[in-house]
Amino acid sequence: GEILVLELQCVFFVFVNVLCLSPAAGPTVKPSVSLLPPSSLQISGDSAALLCLLSSYSPQGALVSWTLDGSEVTEGVVTSAESEQDGRYSRSSVLTLSKARWEEGELYVCRVTHDGAPHEASFHKSLC
Repeated sequence: GEILVLELQCVFFVFVNVLCLSPAAGPTVKPSVSLLPPSSLQISGDSAALLCLLSSYSPQGALVSWTLDGSEVTEGVVTSAESEQDGRYSRSSVLTLSKARWEEGELYVCRVTHDGAPHEASFHKSLC
């Protein structure tokens, strides 16, 4: 019957390491997270911006936050709306800091929460 078909579908989904929510639910794909530091040209001005890119994840609903040396930063953060292409989502977030704050900081982290799981990309200024 129909229930057996659904169960088999579900078992197959689990078998291929996919979260089994319902036969209609697609696979959960974790985001690829990249953190791009400011360019030297940009730092020569009076501010510095870091860019965090999230790409090709599913389902939608990824949240982005920033920490600077372990403290969460909310000021100067602009996060785009999610865009969808071929069932995969992407979004970007920019953290803009004053030149002084950029010079003081050492560890910059873009934290992403997607489907209940954390992902992050970090940048150690002294290592570049």
